[in-house]
Amino acid sequence: MMNVESSLLLTDLYQLTMLQGYFERGLTGIAAFEFFVRKLHPNRGFLIMAGLEQVLDFLEQSKFTSEELDWLRSTGRFTKDFIDWLADWHFEGEVQAMREGTICFPNEPLLRVVASLPQAQLIETRLINLLHFQTLIASKAARSVLMAPGKLLVDFGLRRAHGAEAGLLAARATYLAGFSGTSTVLANKRFGIPLYGTMAHSFVQAHDTEIEAFRVFAHAQPDNVVLLVDTYDTEAAAHQVVALGHELSKEGIAVKGIRLDSGDLAGLAKRVRSILDEGGLNSTTIFASGDLDEYRLLELLAQGAPIDGFGIGTRLDTSADAPYLDCAYKLQEYDERPRRKRSTGKVTWPGRKQVWRQYDDEGRLADDILSLAKDSQNGEPLLVTVMSGGSRLESRLSLEEVRQYALYNLGRLPARLASLTEGYVYPVAIAPALHELAATMDAQE
Repeated sequence: MMNVESSLLLTDLYQLTMLQGYFERGLTGIAAFEFFVRKLHPNRGFLIMAGLEQVLDFLEQSKFTSEELDWLRSTGRFTKDFIDWLADWHFEGEVQAMREGTICFPNEPLLRVVASLPQAQLIETRLINLLHFQTLIASKAARSVLMAPGKLLVDFGLRRAHGAEAGLLAARATYLAGFSGTSTVLANKRFGIPLYGTMAHSFVQAHDTEIEAFRVFAHAQPDNVVLLVDTYDTEAAAHQVVALGHELSKEGIAVKGIRLDSGDLAGLAKRVRSILDEGGLNSTTIFASGDLDEYRLLELLAQGAPIDGFGIGTRLDTSADAPYLDCAYKLQEYDERPRRKRSTGKVTWPGRKQVWRQYDDEGRLADDILSLAKDSQNGEPLLVTVMSGGSRLESRLSLEEVRQYALYNLGRLPARLASLTEGYVYPVAIAPALHELAATMDAQE
């Protein structure tokens, strides 16, 4: 059975048609491609680099299977010699990249591939697919982390994600960005992400009374009694939770929390909090869900809503307010010569590049400098070599380590950049050497 995640047929047709052209012409020199974001959505001030782990897995594992080669032959699109050549395809190049969890900005290469032209070309589609999605979702999730520091944040988005892999990788990206966990069970098995879950309205409706549903659930999950209280009358349900709480306490079972999923969340949370406290359930938490995102979190917390945690789904896993990145993977050097695309609105900076980051006296991000990799600048270089000869240079980091690194970087954001409303544009300077190279190339053509 085909492994879709590592299949080289998970690509655009033109990658293969170009490859046959390269093969027939003998264009196998060393190429340098860079993945970058051209510009940010107006509601975004920064991005978090994510998805590198899956890219490296793809590069290490990918090859054409005999089944795939037979299928390519059957299409009649490609020559026998070309397909025979593909049989030996495996990635042998180098990768330089920002570490996952790094804050990044437009025009900065998040990743560079240096390999023979056919190798660097064929991986383009899947590489963009992996980096684009996780960077998009991690960047969206980080904004909720910044708006609700110290709150329990759980990814609830699998059911509305755009496909199974999207839901699974969204769970990874949100956790990387600082979320507490996910409701996606496979994400725990695959990545070790903590699992959180409560109950659905259907569970309550399946029972003749609400308190019966609560009681059955509590006995089925005595270590995770979180009860959904808004199926009928939220405040009446809260009073039933208090009565049940005292009943369960005699059995050594505690009501861990209640969940609100509709209505005036701020007002209901305040009233429910009073009911729980007056009933002696001071340690029972309030968890909210229902069409939430970072903007809604900001509103709820500004209203003083006593909510301890949030389940965020649809708007997060689809990045609803900014559902894509204007990103690209472009040839910047071939056969030791810099290359520059000059298409209107899509001009690229030529050559292999590096990003140097400088910090202020408090250790917060101050400004970046983009220049040629060989043109050393002041600051911390962000791209490092992570793969050589088609193999990783270091053992993989755990997702927990990547998450801690991302949180560390979020903590170094200047306040204006961490805001949803400030509109601050972080300075990324283009070094003179890069301007000079671009001008020289433009003058030659």
